Amino acid sequence: MLQNLFIPARSLASVAYHSTSFRQAASQAYHSTSVRTVGQAAGQLCIVQLLTSRTLQTTGHSHSTLARHLASLATTQSGSRSFLTSPPAPGHNTSAMSVEAAKALAGAAAVNNHVNAATKVVGIGSGSTIVYAVQRLAERVKEEGLEVRCVPTSFQARQLILQHGLVLGDLEIEGKIDVTIDGCDEADRDLTLIKGGGGCQTQEKIVAEYSDTFIVIADYRKDSVKLGQAWKYIPIEVVPMAYRPVMARLGDQLGGRAELRMAKAKAGPVVTDNGNLIVDWYWDQGREMNWREVNTIIQCMAGVVETGLFVGMADKAYFGMEDGSVMDRCRGGQ
Repeated sequence: MLQNLFIPARSLASVAYHSTSFRQAASQAYHSTSVRTVGQAAGQLCIVQLLTSRTLQTTGHSHSTLARHLASLATTQSGSRSFLTSPPAPGHNTSAMSVEAAKALAGAAAVNNHVNAATKVVGIGSGSTIVYAVQRLAERVKEEGLEVRCVPTSFQARQLILQHGLVLGDLEIEGKIDVTIDGCDEADRDLTLIKGGGGCQTQEKIVAEYSDTFIVIADYRKDSVKLGQAWKYIPIEVVPMAYRPVMARLGDQLGGRAELRMAKAKAGPVVTDNGNLIVDWYWDQGREMNWREVNTIIQCMAGVVETGLFVGMADKAYFGMEDGSVMDRCRGGQ
């Protein structure tokens, strides 16, 4: 079937848009009417459609043989994504997708499988992976006339919603959410999550908690057997006046060490959308943790607003894999 596929340059530009190194080339290609071929081309399918079409709907734990085969053509070269426009040379490795392409696969699969005509309110998470889910949602709203309102989990999420022409909602008006789609910093085999690398965990947890369904999207780097393999700390949002005693109590009660997160583009600490600070707790990796108990202990410390531990909340996760497949997993490791 690879011999029956076209890749229009216009569509290549759409995929590449979110990669900084591709934006200039994408802008030029977008206005081009030329067609690039893969193998013996005859047909009208492109990689953008591959990443976002209904071929990514759930058919088991590995999605679409065709999608895997084609998506593997998006390879990583010199740190940026490239699209092969001719058959690979013998011995060329096409198995490793770029991280961004893997994110796009996961985001598209989540939107295709969990948003339909009956979906009215969608929670929009934060981070780099959610960009692709919002892009796909906007495409479906335009193509299918879906009527959805989107509840953001951060300033970034709000801007994404508005930039893509989607309808902005909030919990005060909506009351509850049909489905929330969000990323994670790490997910273990039971879908216990670490979130908060971007400092948005409080609003993310509120939106997820008041959703009928909570779907996680990530690339293959975030999938772990146990927490700590990919991410080494738990982000904790704290009221500014309490950061020092909270840090001390974390060490006294749970061990490890705690650090106040400092900003990189400003002097002083990171300040959340809620006007609070972030304490990153690096737990003792040699100690076996009951994450539900740990989460409760931290939440009970005066001055703690919310933790980045999401225990028993995610219903399902989609991971874009290196080989171009999408692996899905339900809570409990199924």
